[in-house]
Amino acid sequence: MGYYQLYYHIVFRTKGSVPAIAIEHEKLFYKYVLGILNKKECKLLRIGGMPDHVHMLVSIPPSLAISDCVRDVKTASHKFLRENLDKFPLFYGWGKSYCALTCSSTSKDMVFNYIKNQKEHHKKMDFREELFSFFREYGLKEEDMEFFLKD
Repeated sequence: MGYYQLYYHIVFRTKGSVPAIAIEHEKLFYKYVLGILNKKECKLLRIGGMPDHVHMLVSIPPSLAISDCVRDVKTASHKFLRENLDKFPLFYGWGKSYCALTCSSTSKDMVFNYIKNQKEHHKKMDFREELFSFFREYGLKEEDMEFFLKD
C-alpha cells in the first residue's frame, strides 16, 4: 500500500437532535467508536461532542469509502447505544445524514483542538449556529444544512 495522509472532520447528530449521549457515559461511547474505527484500520485522532452530536477527526485509508466508514460507525454505535439504554435512555437513533469535511495536515491541529474544546465552544454557540459557520466557511449552501438537520 502507498503512503496517504487523508484527514476528515466528521459530524453526525442524534435523530431529532435529542440530547441522548449522556455526558457521564460519553467516554464509554467514544471508546466503543474507537474500537469500530480501529477494526477498519482508521486512525481516530480526536472524538468529542455534545449530548446531541459527535465530532471526529479521523484518518481513513483510501481503500475505505468515507460513506461506508460513517455508515458502519453509525450502525454499530446505534446497536451499542440501544444495548446500553440504562446509560443512554434517550437514544433512539442517529439522524440520516452526516457532514464530512476534509482537512489538511497543517489544519488538523486546529480541528483537533476545536473538537477537544466542544463543551466550551457550545457555551457560546448552539449546534445550528456551529453548522451554519461550518457550511459558510466551506462554501456550502444553507439548503445543505437544512438537509443535514432533517431526520
